[in-house]
Amino acid sequence: MPEQMTSPRSTATPDAEYASPRVRRLREDLSLALRAAAHHGLSEGVCNHFSVLLPGAQDRYLINPRGLHWSEIGPNDIVLIDVHGNVLAGRHRVEPTALFIHGAIHRITGHAVVLHCHMPYATALTLTVDRALDPTLSQNAMRYMNRIAIDATYNGLALDDAEGERIANAMAGKDIAFLANHGVVVAGATIAHAYDDLYYLERACLHQVIAQSTGRPLVPVDAALAARVAAQIQGEREQSDLFFDALRRLLPPAG
Repeated sequence: MPEQMTSPRSTATPDAEYASPRVRRLREDLSLALRAAAHHGLSEGVCNHFSVLLPGAQDRYLINPRGLHWSEIGPNDIVLIDVHGNVLAGRHRVEPTALFIHGAIHRITGHAVVLHCHMPYATALTLTVDRALDPTLSQNAMRYMNRIAIDATYNGLALDDAEGERIANAMAGKDIAFLANHGVVVAGATIAHAYDDLYYLERACLHQVIAQSTGRPLVPVDAALAARVAAQIQGEREQSDLFFDALRRLLPPAG
């Protein structure tokens, strides 16, 4: 089931909201996505962040805490904060750049789920003159046709609201962003779908980097065909849910 649904603003205290069954499920799914990213080699030290808005909210979201490796994060480690970075519930601190990047993207774009990381092959492509994946190459890449935004100017660490807002505005209605000399953002409506997109984005970037390393000319498909493949994949997301369910079975819970 999708994690997000329309509902009135909760009148419960932050601690009660944090402990509610629907938020507990979101915390479970968010911590699973983080452990899966560590399992798939997409994490980097204790840096980067995944976040999800509370159901029906635009001003409160769950995020991973500062200082924990993604492989050790369980649902009780997830922190509830508002878009200004105030910790509302949870037992950990939150790293400052998370507040600026995620708060701005949630607030400006309205995306429910925001996954930001420096996964190796996608980040490698942000270092090239093209700055991003070519969605007309591999079949995996085609799912991102017409979904990619490129933030072509690196501007240092995101340590203030202005930088987070600049990144959010650069997304311009897209749900995949390649940040120059930095990393990527993958956004979505549910944690399962966003994680599936994150995983296959890195696979597509891996294939492109390997193909480029051969030195042989690359052979893209017609853009209209790539767009048709993207629509086919976006029109059938059961596979994404099944993948996330498989990860739930395969990866032990933590915390």
